[in-house]
Amino acid sequence: MTQPDNVFVNLPQTWRTWIMENLERGCSPLDMANSMARSGQHSMAVARAAIDEALRLRVAGADGASAAAPAPAMASAFSAPREMPYIDVSSNRIAAPDREVDVLFVLQKPQVILLGNVLSDEECDAIVAHCGTRYTRSTVTAEADGASVVHEGRTSEMAFIQRGEAEVAERIDRRLAALAHWSPECSEPFQLQKYGPTQEYRPHYDWLDPDSAGHRSHLARGGQRLATFVLYLCDVEQGGGTVFPSLGLEVFPKKGSALWFLNTDTNHQPDPQTLHGGAPVVNGTKIIANKWLRQGRYG
Repeated sequence: MTQPDNVFVNLPQTWRTWIMENLERGCSPLDMANSMARSGQHSMAVARAAIDEALRLRVAGADGASAAAPAPAMASAFSAPREMPYIDVSSNRIAAPDREVDVLFVLQKPQVILLGNVLSDEECDAIVAHCGTRYTRSTVTAEADGASVVHEGRTSEMAFIQRGEAEVAERIDRRLAALAHWSPECSEPFQLQKYGPTQEYRPHYDWLDPDSAGHRSHLARGGQRLATFVLYLCDVEQGGGTVFPSLGLEVFPKKGSALWFLNTDTNHQPDPQTLHGGAPVVNGTKIIANKWLRQGRYG
């Protein structure tokens, strides 16, 4: 197996040249690693190791064309934090542009925040009414080819509200963007999920896997899913909580509340601690709206 200290020098010449030229141009090492992973020729781990090694060779004065003496130790190019969406929880209430929001719960690592009073009852009802009977069986993104496929682990129904489609959705979108300090253009459209009794979404990740061929085309549309908002649009009589199995955490739906969590670390790399799912509804109906925040403009 290729060792971490000679990954770069064992790459094909075309890739070594590409890495060195892009480093010379001042390109972001993380963006470069994502591009290498999206090509399908390298795993993210190999891409990061190769770029780190190339940087060490540059410091040592090597041109990367052949193996060189050990370069001086230096910090990884991927250790510096990048810009992230964030919610200011320094106070118990947040003054959004058109509404005061309550901070109900904060888990620091991974970051999980429960917010209250994010939507009014009227806004929840309007969103639900807007989608009416538009729901179809929920799908997941296939890792092999990126297609939307029905999966036994996700038994809910879904509907979408596209940007510009409904005034109430636009208003909520602006509010969430202000709460997260992130442009609304760097987010996906609202995805509604409706669960009846016994319906669920088994534990999964929201982040997109750069080592998965099927996810690479989705990464190209706006980069990684950095954060998730789950908006609870109705109360549920029994069951239907959002569960984080690795954390021993379950959040139950309350109309107008929103659950927020980061999907990545500060280097925009997937966080395996964010495994989560929608527990089966026992009694009643659960309707939520998902909003995923991307690295860049989504489209």
